[in-house]
Amino acid sequence: MVWRIELTDTAERALKKLDPDSRKRIVGFLKEGVAASANPRAQGKALQGELRSYWRYRVGPYRLICRIEDEAVRILLVRAGHRKDIYR
Repeated sequence: MVWRIELTDTAERALKKLDPDSRKRIVGFLKEGVAASANPRAQGKALQGELRSYWRYRVGPYRLICRIEDEAVRILLVRAGHRKDIYR
């Protein structure tokens, strides 16, 4: 099953601010690692507390906060950023 990757405006702006190598690495991870996977939850980690409906993916020092929507076969990238800033 191929999952569709979509980005919120916030996530798109955050990716544009990153250096080209990091951006390429993150987009490649989303397309080849997560979207092509039969189970996108296998590579991520569920968040807890108020963010428990979201999943986190780790790409080097960056974190990707996503919502996995099974009925739409879609992964919505909500935020992307450095690990020291992402959860604020």
